[in-house]
Amino acid sequence: MHREIHPYFLLFITVIFILIYIPGSFCQDDERFKRCSEPFRCGTVDIYYPFWGGDRPEYCGGHPSFEINCENNIPNIVIESTSYKVIEINSRSRILTLARDDLLSNICLDSPENASLDLNTFSYVSSDQNITLYYGCTFRSGSQILPTYPNVFRCNSNSNIFGIYTLIDVPFDFNLVRCQNEIIARVNQTNAVALASVTATVEVLKTAIAGGFSVNWSASIDSECQQCDRSRGKCGSYPDSAAFACHCEDGTHPTDCNDGQKQAGDNGKKNQTPLAVGLSVGGAVLASIGVGWLIFFCRQKRKRIAAQASPAQTERKDLPILSSSNGLTSSSSPSSTTFTRSIPSYPSSKSEADYGRVSSYFGAHVFSFAELEEATNNFDQSKELGDGGFGVVYYGKLHDGRVVAVKRLYENNFKRVEQFMNEVEILTRLRHKNLVTLYGCTSKRSRDLLLVYEYIPNGTVADHLHGKRAKSGLLSWPVRMNIAIETADALAYLHSSVIIHRDVKTNNILLDNDFHVKVADFGLSRLFPNNVTHVSTAPQGTPGYVDPEYYQCYQLTEKSDVYSFGVVLIELISSLEAVDTSRHRHDINLANMAVNKIQSSSIHELVDPSLGFLTNSSVRRMTTLVAELAFRCLQQERDLRPSMQEVLDTLRGIQNEESKEHNAEVLDIVVDDVGLLKGSLSSPDSVANDK
Repeated sequence: MHREIHPYFLLFITVIFILIYIPGSFCQDDERFKRCSEPFRCGTVDIYYPFWGGDRPEYCGGHPSFEINCENNIPNIVIESTSYKVIEINSRSRILTLARDDLLSNICLDSPENASLDLNTFSYVSSDQNITLYYGCTFRSGSQILPTYPNVFRCNSNSNIFGIYTLIDVPFDFNLVRCQNEIIARVNQTNAVALASVTATVEVLKTAIAGGFSVNWSASIDSECQQCDRSRGKCGSYPDSAAFACHCEDGTHPTDCNDGQKQAGDNGKKNQTPLAVGLSVGGAVLASIGVGWLIFFCRQKRKRIAAQASPAQTERKDLPILSSSNGLTSSSSPSSTTFTRSIPSYPSSKSEADYGRVSSYFGAHVFSFAELEEATNNFDQSKELGDGGFGVVYYGKLHDGRVVAVKRLYENNFKRVEQFMNEVEILTRLRHKNLVTLYGCTSKRSRDLLLVYEYIPNGTVADHLHGKRAKSGLLSWPVRMNIAIETADALAYLHSSVIIHRDVKTNNILLDNDFHVKVADFGLSRLFPNNVTHVSTAPQGTPGYVDPEYYQCYQLTEKSDVYSFGVVLIELISSLEAVDTSRHRHDINLANMAVNKIQSSSIHELVDPSLGFLTNSSVRRMTTLVAELAFRCLQQERDLRPSMQEVLDTLRGIQNEESKEHNAEVLDIVVDDVGLLKGSLSSPDSVANDK
C-alpha cells in the first residue's frame, strides 16, 4: 500500500541538498588545482610538472616546449625539431632519459642529421658518452675488412656499402674506408661499455640506442616549485604569460598558497562574497531544520507515550509474560535500539589500509615524516652521506638517541613505491651480521618515501679503494680478504633465503669502524621462487657489474650476483674502478681487463702495487688464488660460474691455508732457534762428536 511521504522528511532532504550543493558550488577546488593534481600517465611513465600534455593542460607545465604527446602508450617529446621517446622522468634529480625516434625505428638513416638541444633549457649528463655513426661507407681501393668486425653494421644488401659506429675517443682507422655522412649519437655509460667490447654486434648497437641517454632540465624552471609544494599547491604557469604560478584550492597565486595575493586580472580569481552568502544561508537553513526536527521528534514521542497509557495497554500490564517460543516477542527481550548498540564497531577497510596510522609495516616500525624531517634537520645538505641511483642518504639522530642513516627516495611514483616496499619486505625478513639493519620507514602514503637504517660510520669499500678515503691506506690485504669473506657470507645467506641482490658493488658494501662488512641497498633485489631456473626480467644494475648473460638474455639467476661479486674481488685486488673511460678501450670495463690479464699470466699488472705483491710471498700466493677465483666468477656462461657458497668456501680455504702456512713458518723458525740454542749450550765434546 502506498504510504504518504512525511512533509518533514521532504524538508530534511531539501535542506541536505541545499547544504551540499550551494556551499559546494562556491567551495569546490579551483579547476586548475584539480587538473594539475594528478599526473598524466603514458605507458609506464608518470608525467608531472614541469611537463604537460594529455589530461594535463599547458598551465600545468613549466615551459611551453615541455609538451609530451602520448601515442600508442609511448610518450614523445620534440626538442629543437627532433622527436624523442621519453624513457623515464626523474623529477627530483631533474633528469629526462630520451632515445631518438628515428634511430629507434631504423638504425640505418636515409638522411642522417645531427640532433641538438636547447641549451638554455637542457644540458647533457656528463656520465653518458658520445658515439659517432658513419653512413654510406665503402672500401678504399685495395682495402679489405673482416665482415665480422664489431664496429660494422650493414644497411644495404650491397655488401660494399655499410655503416660504422665508434666511440668518440676511440676513432676508427679510416685508412681502410671512405664514408659519406656521419652523425653523433649519445648512449648511457652501461651501453658505452658494451659497445667498447670486442664482441659487440649490431644488436648491441641497437640496444645501446634504445637504452637512451639523459639530459638535465634547467633548475631555474622549477626553482620556485618547492615553495609552492610546501604550501600544498600544484606547480604550473599562467596561461597568458607562461610565468610560474602556484595553483591552489582557492585559486592561482604567484608563488605559493600562503602569499595572500593573486595575479591581478587572473581568471582564477574568485569572489568571496557568494561563498559567505552561501555559507550563511546554509547555516540558517540548517538551524531551522534542526529546530523543526526537534519539534517533530517531541510530538512523536508524546503520541507514543499517550498510546502506551491507553486502557487496552493498562489491562495488558497484568497479563503474564509470554515466552518468545509462542511466536511473540518477550517483554524481557532487548529493544532494537539496545541490540543495535551491542553490535561492535569494526574499522573500515580504508582505515585498515592506511599504513600511516599503524605502528609497523611488514614488521618494520613506521616513522612519521615530521619525525625524520626533524632528525635530519629538514634534510640539510650538510648531512648528506651519499647520493645513489634511487635516492639521497642523510645522517640523522632520533628522539631516542639512535644515530641513523635516512634514505630519501628521489620521487614518490609507482616504480619507487614498488622498490620501497620491496626493500622493506626483504630487510624485515632477514637477520645476518653482515647485512645492514633496517630500523623502519615512513608509510608508503607519506609525502616522501623514507627508509631508516642503522648508521655505518666508516664509508663504503669503494670510498677506501678508489674514493675520498683511498689515500688513508687502511685497506691492507688481510683487511681486504676479510671484506671479501664477509661479503660472500652475506650473499650466500641471501641466496639460501631465495633472494637475489641484483646490485652487488663496492658502493653497496658499507664498513664499520672495525672494517666489518654491512651489505646494503636492496631496492633492486628479487625474491627468487623455488623450483625455477631463472626469472625473466629487464636487466637492471650498475654499469661494469651487470652479468653479460643477464644483459643479453634477460634471465636473472643467482649466478648474476656471482658475476658482480667477481668484479668486487678484482676491485679488492686492483683498487681500480669497475668502469673507467679514461683507460684504454679494451680496459674500460675492469672485468674484461682482468680476464685478459689473468689469461695472459699477467696478474702482477693487475694487483695494486701498495699490497706488496712483488715483495711479500704471502700476499702473492693469496692474491693469485683470489684472482683465479674471480676469473671463475667472471665467466660469460653462468653455468661455468661457482655458486656463492662455493665462492665463500674457497675464500675461507685460501685464508685458512695461508694461516697454516704462516704457522708452519713460525714453527720452523722456532725449531731452528731452539736447535741453535741447544748447540750453543753443548759441551765441547759433544760439539766435537757432531763435527
